[in-house]
Amino acid sequence: MNNREIIARRVAKEFNDGDIVNLGIGMPTLAANYVPENIHIMLEAENGILGVGPAATEETASSDCIDAGSNRVTTVQGACFIDSAASFGLIRGGHVDATVLGALEVDEKGNLANWMIPGKKVTGMGGAMDLVCGAKKVIIAMEHVNKNGSPKIVKACTMPLTAKGEVDLIITNLAVIRVVPDVGLVLEEIFPDYTVDELRGLTGADFTVSPDLKPLDIS
Repeated sequence: MNNREIIARRVAKEFNDGDIVNLGIGMPTLAANYVPENIHIMLEAENGILGVGPAATEETASSDCIDAGSNRVTTVQGACFIDSAASFGLIRGGHVDATVLGALEVDEKGNLANWMIPGKKVTGMGGAMDLVCGAKKVIIAMEHVNKNGSPKIVKACTMPLTAKGEVDLIITNLAVIRVVPDVGLVLEEIFPDYTVDELRGLTGADFTVSPDLKPLDIS
């Protein structure tokens, strides 16, 4: 099982029956493959689809049905198409139960940087700023360290922020860490092959350990 699958499997356990969920571009979309059979959610794409289905095949693909990442998708029974104003009204109005996004950095205060690396060209922030401020629960799905081995969970973000203090839960290939107001980062689950001290060495911010610390649940 690779890191992306580990993260996606654990993320899917955060969804509740009846939730409206937005999955960000990239790794977060994989979580849709692992939603338990007894849990029924509606996936929302901020470009205007409520009820996104599985990725389209060559036979089912239509250029008129794409998600926010320009991927051709299908829809589920009961889906609806809305314009951009209505879609962002849904998001900003607090009607999205959870959003799952990737990140470049997250810090101990729940600040998020996920939209640009200084010096590199970007098309813009997209809907991320609205999603992290409007969704009831903000879940970050990312690998624990970057390609250079540097921590992505840090004491203070150094990259341009997407939002301040909005992250609720961080799920990586090594841990589940909750952001608790006035407390900071709390380690709740850890990958079984790692010790807490080893995890501290891969994390750029301090954290407390939950008294109910459990192995990372990827069943």
